[in-house]
Amino acid sequence: MPAPPLILTLAIDEISHNYFTTLRTQYFPKYCNYLEAHLTLFHHLPADVDSINETVQQVCKRDNMLLEITGINNTGNGVAFTIASASLQQIHTELQQSFAPYLINRDKGDFLPHITIQNKVTAFKAKQTTDILLQDFKPFTAQGIGIDSWLYLGGPWEKKKEYRFE
Repeated sequence: MPAPPLILTLAIDEISHNYFTTLRTQYFPKYCNYLEAHLTLFHHLPADVDSINETVQQVCKRDNMLLEITGINNTGNGVAFTIASASLQQIHTELQQSFAPYLINRDKGDFLPHITIQNKVTAFKAKQTTDILLQDFKPFTAQGIGIDSWLYLGGPWEKKKEYRFE
């Protein structure tokens, strides 16, 4: 039996994480909400390749990064907050180049950072949620504080390791 795939996410400051997780708890269908809010960097890497761990450790030798929460995006069957950050794009590009031999198609393309707070709903429900959230939305900032690795267990995730920026 092959090892479960590894997922990498950007860790964000506690206040922002709690804000997004509260929204996710409110709007994500309960039957399939196994996770707290997260910003996925890579969806499927081999968990048994030591160089992945070493590369992430090297990339984390930098300061926390500023994340601009720029908008709310209706994805058709859900809602996500859009994120802009030159530092985040740079880290992702570095990791994408290092991980090239292991990447699935989904992780090879352009990186569009976002935090999903609703998914797997009807277009009508997604529009309702988008309209509600847009009423009060003003762009704001958050801090990227590191990278977390997770094992994908067919629904739930199991945290493997936390890497923090220096």
